[in-house]
Amino acid sequence: MKGSLYTHSSEETEAAGARLAASLQGHEVLAFFGDLGAGKTTFLKGVISGLTGCSPHEITSPTFNYLNIYEGEFPVYHFDLYRLTSAEQFEGAGFSEYMRGDGVCCLEWAEKIESKLPPATIRITMQHQGNDCRLITIL
Repeated sequence: MKGSLYTHSSEETEAAGARLAASLQGHEVLAFFGDLGAGKTTFLKGVISGLTGCSPHEITSPTFNYLNIYEGEFPVYHFDLYRLTSAEQFEGAGFSEYMRGDGVCCLEWAEKIESKLPPATIRITMQHQGNDCRLITIL
């Protein structure tokens, strides 16, 4: 699922995440780029819910503990790297192992570790376009 799309509500953004989830098989790394409030967590609620069956209301961004793990057919590792100071800090905590695991590794604020991302990483850029409109680009 590569390309760009616009969403016009949080529900549409979440649904776009669920559509991406349907194409995932495990062993993927999803790297999210975008400003604060761009919709990364909302999109991820759709991805994680689609992969695990968890209610989107149960899915929160792990801003203060860096990682939430959700169980499903395969695990989903949800990182929020906003408070991370360096890629070395990410590696020093042993987090890079999750990018090589059986599950899907989702990285909010991936620009913090961009130099450490695997070549096959799915890059998702989210841009706020005003009101509830978002431009989502998946490469």
